[in-house]
Amino acid sequence: MLYLIGLGLGDEKDITLRGLEAVNKCEKVYMEAYTSLLSFGLSTDGLSTLEKLYGKPITVADREMVEEKVDSVLSEATSFDVAFLVVGDPFGATTHTDLVVRAKELGVEVKVIHNASVMNAVGICGLQLYRYGETISIPFFTDTWKPDSFYEKIQRNRELGLHTLCLLDIKVKEPTWESLCRGKKLYEPPRFMTINTAIEQLLEIEQNHGESAYNEDTNCVGLARLGSEDQKIVAGTMRQLLAVDFGAPLHCLVIVGTTHPIEEEMLNMYKLKGEIIDHKDHRTA
Repeated sequence: MLYLIGLGLGDEKDITLRGLEAVNKCEKVYMEAYTSLLSFGLSTDGLSTLEKLYGKPITVADREMVEEKVDSVLSEATSFDVAFLVVGDPFGATTHTDLVVRAKELGVEVKVIHNASVMNAVGICGLQLYRYGETISIPFFTDTWKPDSFYEKIQRNRELGLHTLCLLDIKVKEPTWESLCRGKKLYEPPRFMTINTAIEQLLEIEQNHGESAYNEDTNCVGLARLGSEDQKIVAGTMRQLLAVDFGAPLHCLVIVGTTHPIEEEMLNMYKLKGEIIDHKDHRTA
């Protein structure tokens, strides 16, 4: 059997009791390590902390393994119980949906154990979850590639008065273009998009489109290290958040839509000093 086990967002202690019981009975344990990370990242100390609590050696499953060599994992799951650990909830990334489909095609039984993810933990900022529109992902710009297809999604959300959750890019074990051209993979250092970089890119896209979907005075909420002991949440305009040091990853950003008075009360708990979030229609602010 293949167990897909959500780890939650903070550290090794966020696994559910049901998830821990499943890990304990599995002969092999993998940890997916490229769609998200726990607060301690992928350091040797961090992995040993997981292994100590879970009582099992853990094999890190990077992008290359998950996307190219996952059949070997599924083959193992036909003979014995295998755990596949996922930060957040198992279905927070489409990769894991594909894993379930492939397992079913091979006749492998799958059991999913859910946990908290950014999709629900973001509610701590006070914006009601059912008032969110489509979630977007913001990738790193390069000199030759500046994707902006998500602009229309933000625009559509704001026209409807809905909030927009922006998931920010992470780069873990990404091969360099030069190495790919030479046929020998060399990997770039890990990179994690900050809220500041995301806002800079969003404003550049708005300047290029010029359709006033948002601007520097648009209210947003920056959230860093959700679920960890040192999580940081700040509400303010895009301009204001650009000057905030949110610290270590992972970061995400919410573009605020039209707010209810109760939402505003909660947002004002996180506002920058001297600023007040009001309930006007934020499509023009």
